[in-house]
Amino acid sequence: MTTKKLYRGICLALSGLAASPLALAQSTPAVEEMVVTSQMRTFASSSVSEEMLDQVSGASSVLGAIDYIPGVLVNEGDAFGGDDWSTTISIRGFQVSLDEQQLGMTIDGIPNGNSNYGGGSKANRFLDTENLAAVDVVQGTSDIASWSHEALGGSMNFRSVDPTSEAGLTASTTFGDNNARKIFARYNTGEIMDNTYAWISISGSDIDSWIDGSGESNRDHIAAKLKGYYDNFELTGYISYDDAHEDNYQRVTPQEFAEDPTWDRLTGNWTGIPHVDQLYRRAWSTLRKNLLAYAKADFEVSGIDFSTSVYHHDNSGRGDWIPPYIVDVRNDGAGNPHSELNTGAPALGGSPLGTITFVDADGRALQPRPGCESSLVFPYGGAGPAYDPACFPAGALPVSSYRHTVYEKQRTGFVADFSWVQDFSQFDNTLRGGFWYEDNNRNESRDWLKVIDSRTSYNFNHVPYWTQYDRSFPQETMTWYLEDTVAVGPLTARLGVKQYLVDIDREDEHQGGLRTASVNSDSDVLLSGGLVYATPIDGLEAFVGYAESFSSIKDGVLEANQTALDSVEPETADSMDLGLRYTTGMFNASLTYYDIEFANRITYIPEGSTDGIDYLGESDGAYVNVGGIDSSGVEAAVQASVSETLSLYFSYTKNDSTYIGTPDPAANTLLGVFPGNTVFGSAEDMFVISADWRRDSFSAGLTYKNVGDRWLDASNTTRIDGYGVADLYVGVDLAEYLQGLDGASIKINVTNLTDKSYIGGVAGGWGGWIAPPRTATATLTVDF
Repeated sequence: MTTKKLYRGICLALSGLAASPLALAQSTPAVEEMVVTSQMRTFASSSVSEEMLDQVSGASSVLGAIDYIPGVLVNEGDAFGGDDWSTTISIRGFQVSLDEQQLGMTIDGIPNGNSNYGGGSKANRFLDTENLAAVDVVQGTSDIASWSHEALGGSMNFRSVDPTSEAGLTASTTFGDNNARKIFARYNTGEIMDNTYAWISISGSDIDSWIDGSGESNRDHIAAKLKGYYDNFELTGYISYDDAHEDNYQRVTPQEFAEDPTWDRLTGNWTGIPHVDQLYRRAWSTLRKNLLAYAKADFEVSGIDFSTSVYHHDNSGRGDWIPPYIVDVRNDGAGNPHSELNTGAPALGGSPLGTITFVDADGRALQPRPGCESSLVFPYGGAGPAYDPACFPAGALPVSSYRHTVYEKQRTGFVADFSWVQDFSQFDNTLRGGFWYEDNNRNESRDWLKVIDSRTSYNFNHVPYWTQYDRSFPQETMTWYLEDTVAVGPLTARLGVKQYLVDIDREDEHQGGLRTASVNSDSDVLLSGGLVYATPIDGLEAFVGYAESFSSIKDGVLEANQTALDSVEPETADSMDLGLRYTTGMFNASLTYYDIEFANRITYIPEGSTDGIDYLGESDGAYVNVGGIDSSGVEAAVQASVSETLSLYFSYTKNDSTYIGTPDPAANTLLGVFPGNTVFGSAEDMFVISADWRRDSFSAGLTYKNVGDRWLDASNTTRIDGYGVADLYVGVDLAEYLQGLDGASIKINVTNLTDKSYIGGVAGGWGGWIAPPRTATATLTVDF
């Protein structure tokens, strides 16, 4: 971003501050036990209730808490959310997956730094489930004050618990199926200084893969939060560190699922044949470390409320694969041993000369016997003689690589929100606005390392023989918004404007940081607005809202060459909500009709498919605009407290998401876009029925979610069967039975109670992940 542009943006934001009294950023609605709808908003929004949190096991991801919200579908590779590769989230046909990142995500209002697999971080990297207070979900017309590059189809704000006024220790242990085990402890300090309180927590979890137990997911997490309440301001500080190692699950085709619905075709036994061992699960891994820290001050000056935050985020890690060959990157001369097999300084960049699959004892490449036909039939339908050990003489040594894609990211940002409320004789007026600046630098490199002995194990030489590429993506973001809300009697109207100014570069570290690509990803001034009418019926209000949303070009898109980049445009969406809300406390209901036109849709076309993986592809795929999506539908939710002990919840979603396509039919054919077809992976029908019971020391809940048939591919030729899944929890308060404790409880969670077999999340347009089977956990919590 140029200095001139940044100066212009800051002046615009500051001039707004000086022009009129302005007040505190958007208020976050208080979450009561059963609040699932929010009033006085001109768009659909929901908050996770206490009962919804009870459905989530202590060993599970915080992402699972939103799966019961209308319009929301969450699929994870196991019952614990222990694999980012297989995690998908869908809201109104907008998705977070390997293909797309179209939903905004914040933690205590702080932007998460994008949600993609390649260097992004979802909310589960920053919050333990035990430290989750609530989740606010805005479907469709995202709140103007949500800070995100991705909020085309809605946004999610995950809120952490505040420190308590009393000192105390909460400790819990969770254990269950698949050798799941988690230890958690949080210490509330009480008052450490005048009106200042804090907590610190630590946890560790280990889970084996539910498919044959051949992989594992390990996670260590440390977090702390501070709250200070003073005469003129309120101070909040938060820091979290997360270290995760996840062995992945892989997608299967419907045919493979029909053949064996319990196996994703990754293997648990090392065979010594590199072509087969490229699917060894422990070498399909996601390693991530995330450190997030923020400091927030809320204060008032001359009747103006302000909320300001500064934050820093460090992300590092890698994604692992195991290609069944060594890449020939040095010209060692005909008949000479290959230097790639020896430890030394890695080759930097350059184009491959070929691949090596078998060598003799001196390290010279061997060729298969002429006329030999391979007997390999797994995976990817088999391979040619160059990969079959039977086509080489006795004593030939198989060779293969361990490939690391290494991710690093550093983000530092500043957020300032303000709001001014004035009561006039005829109406009330609220003017609010905000400013967001972030400096972000992401680095991605790819190392190829030799498997030490491909006959015996996947252990690898940690010194790479080739660094295929090493590039950085500096990015600067500046965003501002202004919104005015006027309340006249029963009618409330709002009108807002917002703009994104985003610049991204690509720098080649092999060329000393030379800039090799750049893109300006600024938005137009985006409009939003709406009306809320409080009807004469107490608790009933009608609302209509409109918003223009924008998603900047992600740095991952710059992984393609500049020619491809020049043809990519930022994504936009125009959204409209129209609905009714009724809230009395004992009975809450909402009904929303939405219509969204999504343009310039950027789609990730992955290299991995049923035909194999192009391990040498520098970006694992490509990003292209494929026209857009029309999405419309109806969402309904009803919650009722039937008695003091029983509450019921029901939600229904009818969604119709179809491809718009490009104006050029030939381009549609080339890109595999089919105008009028249903967006693959989007659920057309969903409903949730839930019952929660509490009496004395006992609690229990049963939830059933039904998801209709979905299309697997954009051509709408392959249909995935719908499914219905029941989840159960039972809890007992043990405090009265255990003297000397401040509290104690045990809770049992069972997901997929009927052991339904189905395909869950989908991506890539050819396959989906097998959903986890019935999984039970038990959590014992003790308060001291």
